[in-house]
Amino acid sequence: MSSRLLRSARAARRTVSPRSAAPLRRRPALVAAAVVAAGLTAACGPSSEPAGSAAPAAASSAAALPTGAASASASSEALPAPSGSPSASASGSPTATPAGSSPSPSRTGARTGAGSGASAGTPSKPPRTSAAPAPARVPGPGYDASADARQQIDAALRAAKADGRMVLLDFGANWCGNCKAADKVFAQPKTSALLGASYHLVKVDIGGNSSANSALLRTYSPSGGTYTMPVLVVVSPSGTLRTDTHVTGNPPLTADGINTFLRTWAS
Repeated sequence: MSSRLLRSARAARRTVSPRSAAPLRRRPALVAAAVVAAGLTAACGPSSEPAGSAAPAAASSAAALPTGAASASASSEALPAPSGSPSASASGSPTATPAGSSPSPSRTGARTGAGSGASAGTPSKPPRTSAAPAPARVPGPGYDASADARQQIDAALRAAKADGRMVLLDFGANWCGNCKAADKVFAQPKTSALLGASYHLVKVDIGGNSSANSALLRTYSPSGGTYTMPVLVVVSPSGTLRTDTHVTGNPPLTADGINTFLRTWAS
């Protein structure tokens, strides 16, 4: 009897193979996993995106952030989050702002202040002053008998009204020794610069047979008589006679004498 029972027990054990027993052992684990999944679905809600889209979504959200915010969030994620702060990684990024929002007033004010400080610290350029008029042309030595002296004097008076210089009339002749001596002084750099800065010089030939030039001499030196050349006459821009060396006498025909004469009547 006992041997028969033993054989029936062995036969029953052979009918249940190890492979058929394995699913029975996995059922408790599958049931536990289903329970956990059901709990997560109830807490977070069903996902509307297909499986496998979680990684691209995270990448696109990271790309949408500014560079500074992405680097800040990455560094905060690398550090351990403080205990009791579930949103430590989000609050640890000071530059992460919502899309479309304007910068904070304090940051805007700092930028504006920095710009105004830079402009205020820049030294202003001094105002430009008007340049001095170019020196007047000084004629060369000698007298041009063919020149229209009347037109030259009128042009010199117009220029004098424009720039405030005086008009110096030099009546002489090419054969006059004193006139040649005066020409040598006029050609010296210092005297030439003084002439160009203060006078419009007109040289009038009275050594030939020009009645027109002789008439001009009597107009600007009306005292008459015998003229000692060169006759130097200074006329103001308005045409008023200032000095006539036929009356006062010529200055010494040296650099010092002529320069002193020119400075005296320049203004």
